[in-house]
Amino acid sequence: MRRRDREVAGLDNILAILDRCEVMRLGLSVDDIPYIVPMNFAYEVIDGQVSIYFHCAPEGKKIDMIAQNHTVCFEADCSYRTLEADAACKWSAEFESVIGEGTIAISSDEAQKIHGLDLLMKRYGFAGKPQYQPGELAAVTVLRLSVASITGKRNRKT
Repeated sequence: MRRRDREVAGLDNILAILDRCEVMRLGLSVDDIPYIVPMNFAYEVIDGQVSIYFHCAPEGKKIDMIAQNHTVCFEADCSYRTLEADAACKWSAEFESVIGEGTIAISSDEAQKIHGLDLLMKRYGFAGKPQYQPGELAAVTVLRLSVASITGKRNRKT
């Protein structure tokens, strides 16, 4: 990271930024053609390993690209505010962001799907234990990203 003064150190501090982010952008690539898509997300940490969960339709561009290349990147940001100044090149921005990379896989069995969906529902405010109908589970795909590297960055004036 070029601006070490903006680096967020420590996994707990990086995850605290993720907790404030509403959307994560998932970056995919096939044949040197990148594709980025905003997605709802949830995460968990088990024995220091961060896993990020997404849900989507069982077919489409994301699924086709994942089938060809499991290596992905991701980005989430929040707390953005433009900082105006008298001179054009003195303008800046406040922000917090998280960037990383890893490998993504389609959750293959019902228990894995339910686990990922439960994390997503809880993250976005569902109270209690969600119940899923068999047809609903069949109509959704749950993706699990195993994070290989993750960094955080912030520029906060206040």
